[in-house]
Amino acid sequence: MAKVSTNISLDAELKKNSQALFADLGMDLTTAITVFLRQSLRVQGFPFPISRDNPNAETIAALNEFYAMKAHPEQYKKYSSFRDVMDEVLGDA
Repeated sequence: MAKVSTNISLDAELKKNSQALFADLGMDLTTAITVFLRQSLRVQGFPFPISRDNPNAETIAALNEFYAMKAHPEQYKKYSSFRDVMDEVLGDA
């Protein structure tokens, strides 16, 4: 099969780290990309799941609190300095 050259643009650090990983696995970056493309054709899509992260309940609660604080800052205590915050937190300990 005839080979063709293809240019892709990558972040320099991503390329370097990928080359190191694949070298450790016994292949070069070209071979790794070829494996990815062949597997993609075999499964007719990405050869791994592509999805958004689903945050856990604690993260959702923290995000909701952030949005509430942003929407209604008047309902929340304000501090003049980080030292004031630390004094209150350590005073409660």
